[in-house]
Amino acid sequence: MQQTEEKMLQKKLSELKPGEKATIVKVQGSRALRRRLLDMGVIRGTEIEMVRKSPLGDPLEFLVKGYNLSLRKTECENVYVEVKP
Repeated sequence: MQQTEEKMLQKKLSELKPGEKATIVKVQGSRALRRRLLDMGVIRGTEIEMVRKSPLGDPLEFLVKGYNLSLRKTECENVYVEVKP
């Protein structure tokens, strides 16, 4: 009997493509930045979806907990997510 493990791909939130869904794994950065992101609902275990990128690539828009959230690319660099292939 052979079990197949579902391999998860881990990457930065800023690397998601529009329409791609992921689960938040880790939030890093300064204490103030982490607190700000946590207050906005960017919490480990939460599902997040990239909605769109602005024409110049900054800011990025996400759907998290039923609302749209716009974050700067530098803020997204501190959030790690797992994406199912």
